[in-house]
Amino acid sequence: MKIGYQYIPLIIAGLSAAAWGFPAAHRLKRPFDIAAALAVLLGVIAFAIGILLTCIPGFFK
Repeated sequence: MKIGYQYIPLIIAGLSAAAWGFPAAHRLKRPFDIAAALAVLLGVIAFAIGILLTCIPGFFK
């Protein structure tokens, strides 16, 4: 089984966006809390895609 190590930065970026966005969505005032909530959403999506492509490198081919 081949592991796609080049997607690990995508996992790290997704985790860091989610980790920043969760508390920021509650701490920031409107309309900036919406941007933080979108960062959480995009971070979770990036994390999930990074995990998927790391475990199954040719998934989207």
